[in-house]
Amino acid sequence: MAESTQLVQKLWNYCNILRDDGLSYGDYVEQLTFLLFLKMADEQAKPPFNKLSTVPQGYDWPSLLAKDGDALETHYRHVLETLGKRSGMLGIIFRKTQNKIQDPAKLRRLIVDLIDKEQWSSLSADVKGDAYEGLLQKNAEDVKGGAGQYFTPRPLIAAMVDVVAPQPGQAICDPACGTGGFLLAAHDYLAKHHALDRAQKKKLKSGTFFGIELVDSVTRLCAMNLLLHGIGG
Repeated sequence: MAESTQLVQKLWNYCNILRDDGLSYGDYVEQLTFLLFLKMADEQAKPPFNKLSTVPQGYDWPSLLAKDGDALETHYRHVLETLGKRSGMLGIIFRKTQNKIQDPAKLRRLIVDLIDKEQWSSLSADVKGDAYEGLLQKNAEDVKGGAGQYFTPRPLIAAMVDVVAPQPGQAICDPACGTGGFLLAAHDYLAKHHALDRAQKKKLKSGTFFGIELVDSVTRLCAMNLLLHGIGG
């Protein structure tokens, strides 16, 4: 918990710098989502993971690290636009995206000094998932009006999941999933209350949880939230 709290604070402190440029907390978390996904996709393509990356070469994390100044800002816009047209998880996270960080120097610092310094794939799902949840919660607390439709208080979610008591083998759907809080709580409940075998754990990762969300920006936050907690691919 301490490690994830430090990570949230580190990322959140930089948000205060960007706010001087008119960037909202929600815009900041959204930009973090894009960059975190690209960083982790790059990590997963290297040892010890050696997975085939879904991100096309030239629009990946190394392509961002290689640029600076106005060239970086221009390339980042092209990356977002190109990936938003792809299918699968890429399309979900990058659909209709825009770069909200107009200062190339601050964008470069976010990429190089904050995100590239961490090995996100080596962090446990609990640490990076809790850190991301912490950012979502801070965003919900900041947006006083209407945030509740996307971020339900975690104690309320936990109480409702306890009452429903999901069982292994069931398909679990949230038809208005917001940032995925109920899906994650159901996942944690199953892992905590049942001794799952290997096949059941694999089923939890892919094929158990389904969510529906109408707002693009919230959908991408949900997809990233699930991904950071080890759900989905």
